[in-house]
Amino acid sequence: MSTTPTQATAGRVLILDFGSQVTQLIARRVREAGVYCEIWPFDADPGRIAAFAPRAIILSGGPASVPDGDSPRAPQMVFEAGVPVLGICYGQMAMCAQLGGEVESSDHREFGRAFVDVKDDCALFHGVWQQGGREQVWMSHGDRVIRLPPGFRAVGTSEGAPFAAFADDSRRFYGLMFHPEVVHTPHGAQLLRNFVRGVAGCEGDWTMAGFRDTQIARIRAQVGTGRVICGLSGGVDSSVAAVLIHEAIGDQLTCIYVDHGLMRAGESEEVVTTFRDRFNIKLVHRDASEMFLSALDGVTDPETKRKTIGRLFIEVFEEEAKKLGGADFLAQGTLYPDVIESVSFTGGPSVTIKSHHNVGGLPERMRMQLVEPLRELFKDEVRVLGRELDIPESIVGRHPFPGPGLAIRIPGAVTREKADLLRRVDTIYLEEIRAAGLYDAIWQAFAVLLPVRTVGVMGDGRTYDMACALRAVTSTDGMTAEFYPFDMGFLARVAGRVVNEVRGINRVTYDITSKPPGTIEWE
Repeated sequence: MSTTPTQATAGRVLILDFGSQVTQLIARRVREAGVYCEIWPFDADPGRIAAFAPRAIILSGGPASVPDGDSPRAPQMVFEAGVPVLGICYGQMAMCAQLGGEVESSDHREFGRAFVDVKDDCALFHGVWQQGGREQVWMSHGDRVIRLPPGFRAVGTSEGAPFAAFADDSRRFYGLMFHPEVVHTPHGAQLLRNFVRGVAGCEGDWTMAGFRDTQIARIRAQVGTGRVICGLSGGVDSSVAAVLIHEAIGDQLTCIYVDHGLMRAGESEEVVTTFRDRFNIKLVHRDASEMFLSALDGVTDPETKRKTIGRLFIEVFEEEAKKLGGADFLAQGTLYPDVIESVSFTGGPSVTIKSHHNVGGLPERMRMQLVEPLRELFKDEVRVLGRELDIPESIVGRHPFPGPGLAIRIPGAVTREKADLLRRVDTIYLEEIRAAGLYDAIWQAFAVLLPVRTVGVMGDGRTYDMACALRAVTSTDGMTAEFYPFDMGFLARVAGRVVNEVRGINRVTYDITSKPPGTIEWE
């Protein structure tokens, strides 16, 4: 799972993952500080860690309980490498136990918002927290440290944790019971910045411009004179990957856009225009909408829809690739979260290859090497790279849209008529969101065609038409999601337009459910 840094840097940070749902946020905060970092499983081989030569190591949170005899531990060499170490939540308690302290299971659990009383100063707090102050944090623990290892001192306490923060300045070891990486700890990002920039001395020289230059050189070295094909989906990831690869190797790249007829209104046309006309990239546009819609006739199960679309996508993609005479390399817009999630906590690689249509990987018979220039980036970093490459904001800033498209937003059987109906609703919804200046404040917004018909009264007559639901969420890369709190005037305006302009819809609802970590798609 590890990679080499993407540009010359004055330091890199290694994050050892104990299974926290928000470990990726630690990496995001570190990179926001301009420092390159990677996430590895907690039991990574000590030799690999030494070869990576991190300037500092962060131990993440996790669901295990340190007092359990078989709970995970960090490699002991982490504490013997002479580099700063920061333990967060479970990582703090594992550090404590491994260095001679004591942790107990406690009835004084803290989950959610809590407050830390700052008892003393330390390098993490410089310019952020002051001795004697009280700071809001986000807690998620049932165990707690009850005795510090030799050399440590308490620098923060909370109601449920007598050692909510501790420090050993001589060895540059620090522990935080709370989660600085989440937005619910208001100054948490600055604490992490203090650790990687101040304590560890990393220069903060990891930039997207440098990433671009390094990746172009890396692509050229990998591909040589070979030919590359890329499956465009119209989304951010594949679009940025395609433009970056084209900048590196020019006409050695051919993109294939398989149009399954389930995209949003105008998106297929925009893909063709942008890549053929703006970037002069060789593009094969295959309109296979009739084939996909015929195969989906009568299919109601969401997973069967995904698999059907995935199978057909591969078949059509292979057909077009053969017409081109094949290729040596397959380009994919794999992102760093895909890499992280494809590796278990014991380091075993997954055989699943991420596909832009989120429906399964390409078969081994295609026998092409992968080119994955974005595999070290998070989604927000990909957007920054896209702007660096001058890709239109309409693509770079686009809300996530799953590969199966409208198919999973039509519960029940999918037909062309239903897809067209939903497309019109979706268009109105997004038009109003943009007109209100809310598009960039929302992570994802979409409409769903409900599998019910309702009786309504319009004018002097009754209708028996379909209902639709609207959804909009705020999120960070989809790890969790909260519904967006539209005012009633906005919802009334959208509902009025839909009912009046889309014949066949007589009722509109808004979904206000929130989602815990996991998928936020409607299926």
